[in-house]
Amino acid sequence: MSATRTLAGVDGCRAGWIAAVERPGEGCALVLAPRFADLLRALPADAILAVDMPIGLPERIEGAGRAADRAARAALGRRGGSVFAIPARAAVEAGAGPFADRTGRMEAYRKCCALARALSEPPRAPSIQSFGLFPRINDVDRALRAAPRLGERVFESHPELAFARMAGAPVPSSKKTVAGLAERRALLLANGLPPALLDAPRPAGATEDDRIDACAMLLVARRIAAGTARPSPDPPERDAEGIAVAIWF
Repeated sequence: MSATRTLAGVDGCRAGWIAAVERPGEGCALVLAPRFADLLRALPADAILAVDMPIGLPERIEGAGRAADRAARAALGRRGGSVFAIPARAAVEAGAGPFADRTGRMEAYRKCCALARALSEPPRAPSIQSFGLFPRINDVDRALRAAPRLGERVFESHPELAFARMAGAPVPSSKKTVAGLAERRALLLANGLPPALLDAPRPAGATEDDRIDACAMLLVARRIAAGTARPSPDPPERDAEGIAVAIWF
């Protein structure tokens, strides 16, 4: 791990963003922020962040999507469905909200689906579950477009890939089950996560699986800082805005 830089593992949650943060000489703590920009302001300017959220959005989607997503699904096998298919940037932006009510949300979803089909070959619409991520995806995308140098210290990762590397194979149980959470907690502890981070009071607006995923991302951030993590693909692709498109593990 880095002895001189703050590290953060970040996951989206109902309240915005939950981060497992490790500060030099201070140990680890959970941080909640409503927006990604708020989280960045709460951390030192050189902090390294591993984020469980797609980073880098193609203008069009060809085939099965981003190379990073295809590789992650292949590595996860039966758990590959946890890697959502992300549509083109225009569709994500159309679903970024805010929405006045449920009717407005569904109207935005229909618009997203139309754009996604028009900008993909073969035509493909996003699931309602992946649509729910669009405000968070757009939140990160806006931050990186506004400050391109953030790409030097903000990295996309994926908890299920991290857990698969820790376990030597994809974790068989869903993280939505008691058994699945216990398996992942054991892996985090076995890989050096402080027990206090898993036992600390959880911020309102974040679920236990949000905490578990953020903690997995902290372990990835440690490895990025140590130079032992790798991107997939390697080298990363770039979207039209110059943002790197790769999943680090």
